[in-house]
Amino acid sequence: MFVTKYRREVFHDDMLTRCEENMRDVCESVGAELREFNGEGDHAHLLVHYPPLPFS
Repeated sequence: MFVTKYRREVFHDDMLTRCEENMRDVCESVGAELREFNGEGDHAHLLVHYPPLPFS
């Protein structure tokens, strides 16, 4: 969960959509999967699946 400073309502629908796209790109680049994303004006929720790294 990401929360805005002082819980100010700064996220709008277009911004949340763009945030989701960015988070999906970041997850993909590190081998994770963004399974769920949603939010409101003052916070965003992410459910990320990041498998454990194998022992060497």
